[in-house]
Parts: sequence; C-alpha cells; structure tokens
Amino acid sequence: MAGGNFTAQNKTRPGAYINLKANGGTGTSEGTSGIVALPLALPYGPSGIKEITAISNLDEYASELNQPELLILKETLKRAAKVLLGRVGAGVKASASSDALTVNALYAGAGGNNISVVVKADPDDDTVVHVVTYLKGVEKDNQSVKDIKDLVTNKLVSFSGEGKPEVATLTLTGGTSTEPIAADYLDFFSKIQLFDFNTLALPVTDETIKLAGANFIKRLRDEEGRKCQVVVSGYAADNEAVINVKNGVILSDGTVIDAVKATGWVAGATASAGVAQSLTYAAYDGATDVNPRYVDSDIVSALKAGEFVFTEKRGTAVVEQDINSLVTYGADKSKSFSKNRVIRVLDDIANNTKQTFEDYYIGKVNNDVDGRELFKANRIAYFDSLVARGAIETFSPDDISVVPGNEKDSIYVEVAVTPIDAMEKLYMLVVVQ
Repeated sequence: MAGGNFTAQNKTRPGAYINLKANGGTGTSEGTSGIVALPLALPYGPSGIKEITAISNLDEYASELNQPELLILKETLKRAAKVLLGRVGAGVKASASSDALTVNALYAGAGGNNISVVVKADPDDDTVVHVVTYLKGVEKDNQSVKDIKDLVTNKLVSFSGEGKPEVATLTLTGGTSTEPIAADYLDFFSKIQLFDFNTLALPVTDETIKLAGANFIKRLRDEEGRKCQVVVSGYAADNEAVINVKNGVILSDGTVIDAVKATGWVAGATASAGVAQSLTYAAYDGATDVNPRYVDSDIVSALKAGEFVFTEKRGTAVVEQDINSLVTYGADKSKSFSKNRVIRVLDDIANNTKQTFEDYYIGKVNNDVDGRELFKANRIAYFDSLVARGAIETFSPDDISVVPGNEKDSIYVEVAVTPIDAMEKLYMLVVVQ
C-alpha cells in the first residue's frame, strides 16, 4: 500500500501519508515486533530471504548456530524474535561422484566441502543400499533405495545418475566462496523491501554499502511510510533512521564482538524494545566487558557525535545511552528525535495508523461526519492504549482532529502527543544540617 510523507495534499494512490514533527514538546511513537533484517556473507546456503528464530533448523546453511560463521546471527537472536536472513556473496558449488552416482551441493560456497555422502549396503537385502548425507560428520539425511533415480534431493545436496549406487564414501570438494560486493547488498535490499521488519542490521565496513543501506531505509521511511531503522558502525549519518555503533563487547567465553558484529545485537534489542522501554543501561547479554573501553571525555564526545556506545559497569557491558545518529536539530526535529525510545513511539504511531487505515477504512468507510468520527474514535482508543503502556502522557480527545481533506476522498488528521522518556540523569542536592 502507498504511504510516506507529504508536502501537499496531492497524492494519487490511496494510502496513509503521515508526517512526524516536533513542536516544543515531542510527538512520539513506536510499533515493534522484534523483526530484524540481516544480510550475511555465509559459506553456504540459499540466496533468498529465510525467516530464522532461535529454534530454527539451520541445515540449509551447512552450519549450527554456535558456528563462527553464524556469530552475528547468534548475537542478533539474543534479543530479536525473528531474523529475516539473506545470504550475500556467491561462489562455486562443491560436488563428488563415483562410477554411477554424482552428488552436487545445492548451493555455491566453501561450506559445501563440509558435506559427505556415504553409500552403505543393507545387511538383509542386497538389492537395497542406504545413502546417508553428513554435515561435518553429523548425519542429516538417510534414504534407502534400489536405484539412484529414487534418491530425493535433501536440504544439502542433489543426486544424479542411474542404476544401483555402489558402496562408497563421497566427500564433496571444489566449493568456493566469493566476498560479497555492493551489488549483492543492493539485491538484498530489493528482496527485503517486500517484508515487514523493524530494524536492518548492516555488519559491513564498506562506506558505499553503508550509504546505500542508509538511503534504502530513508526511502522506506519517507516515501513508503514504513518506519524502521538501520544499524551500522562507523557511519555518522546525522539521521534518526540510522543507529551508529561505536564499539563492541567481550563475551564471558572470551569471544570479542567488535562494533561491526555488535550491530546484530543492537538491531535485535532495538527491534524488540517496546514503546515504554529504553535501552539506556541495558546489559548486553553474556558480555563481561567492552571493546574497546573509553575514558569519560571520549564517551561524552561519542554521545555528542550521535554514537551508540557500550560502557563497562561492574563486570557487565551496558548501553551508555539509547540514541541514534541525529545531532542536528531544528523546528521539525528536536533533540528528542535523537532518542530511540522516542522514535519507537513515533514509528508505532505512524505504522499502526497506516495499517489500521489500510485494513479497515480505505474503500470501506464513507468520508462523511460519521466516518471521520469513527476513525477519530479508533485513534483515541489507540492513543489511550499508549498512555496505559506508559509511552505517552495523558491524552485528551481534544488533542486530535479529523477533518475533510482538500479532495472528497481524503481526510486530514492532526494530533498532539507528549512522549514519556526514561530517567537518565539525577541531579541531587544533599544539605547537611
């Protein structure tokens, strides 16, 4: 459905066009469900978008979640409810063959070299063989057949040939991986835009890809009305849509998570945080220190530069302040827009209103007094729910107006809301009597 910002009431497509603007105090919003989009350079696996949760089977990626190549995915899933994983990069498929049987890896990549297929004789029936597929020595598929043509493609390999398979051990070789390039990430963006997600983790060092990712998210926000954020490292975007991670952490087992890898956890935590939750001083799951540490003056400079910083606190690593990269403020974007809790509330208002209007009002409700009052009542109930969740201050029906738009099929809505932020600073005077 159409959406995005508007400068005049001149849109062609039916849709919900919503602007967010500061006015002394701040209108704020949220709408998160814990979904992270994540492009990863992996040694094996499909190129499409796969929905991954903490309990998903990862055989298609020739890996288990605790494998080094999936470290960023593992860190993301510490907080994310769901990851929309997209493999970036390419390569050559591994393969192996005997006299009659050829086995081909389903996907290109060096990970295919970890696959082997063993053909075993059946002790009770000499017309049958057992064809077992292994990944790093772990059995993943077992088929009993009399002819190669009866073998079925599994999650890892395909089979070809004819006749009875000979007893043999086939270890796949020749699989290679190539590093992803900018075009691979652009292809991922074109695929992921068809899905709903809250944050995009972009664990890259290439400045061109960072810029492309930031522009992609800005387009979704401003032109399509899909409010989400991108998490990168080392990229001063000066925009509320971009979270710029400064440093990383050290896990309890000694694993070092640098700033690039930490984008996964930040994206997962941001996607899953609610309208009434700030990540300020939130502990990074399983971390005992930060990498690198900074002195007070460096931390202050980083915060002023719009950088998302981890600091050490009594044997843990915590988020110093839940901010994004926005550092330039004006009439339309006050300093509150640099706080991610505020943005989550603003985004929830925009996303919820857009979805509600699309699902229940477009083409279904008359644009008359009764219809507009119906929509107004719906929004009042929604804003009351934000009050109940501790996301905004007390809301009055007088804070929203729904009036006819410039054309007979349009309405114009204005609403004033005041967000609630978390306590972050304590100033106290102790007087000794």
